[in-house]
Amino acid sequence: MFVISLWHDFIIKHSLIKKKTHMKKLIFTLGLVAGLTALTFAQDTHGVNDGHDHATPAAAPAAASLADIKMDKMEHDYGTIKQGGNGECEFKFTNNGKEPLVITNCQGSCGCTVPMCPKEPILPGKTGIIKVKYDTNRPGQIYKTVTVNSNAKSGNVVLTIKGNVEVKPVETDFPANPTPAGAPVEKKG
Repeated sequence: MFVISLWHDFIIKHSLIKKKTHMKKLIFTLGLVAGLTALTFAQDTHGVNDGHDHATPAAAPAAASLADIKMDKMEHDYGTIKQGGNGECEFKFTNNGKEPLVITNCQGSCGCTVPMCPKEPILPGKTGIIKVKYDTNRPGQIYKTVTVNSNAKSGNVVLTIKGNVEVKPVETDFPANPTPAGAPVEKKG
């Protein structure tokens, strides 16, 4: 009987320990939820007529640039050129604005198209040149763009180059016709 009593006491204690652990988890979770809820409702909320100025400050308007860019052409057609041929072209432009034109970036649409833009500001009424070099060692159709970023009031300019690069013919020496083994040889003499 003593053994049964000990066993009964063990089961009761063990179930109480489980209940206490379960209860601790429950209390912790409820406390966490209550704390987060209190923080959420503790946020400052203002009404429209609470005496505070709720208007967002107006952003200062950006000063509009008075520089402008006018391109002589927007597209260059190479036509058909040979592989390894001259892939250079130029785009001329004029600053039609009333302040200096600053070109901040020139970017080709891929690594085979390399633009070179003037670094110095272009004064009003003056002209500049954007040079573009295409790698003609790539045979096939050409259709690439160059994006020109500047302070022009008309915004960015996108220039286009197009054409076709013909594959260079393969030049090989015609092999000499060696005399086949066992063929009669002409005697000179």
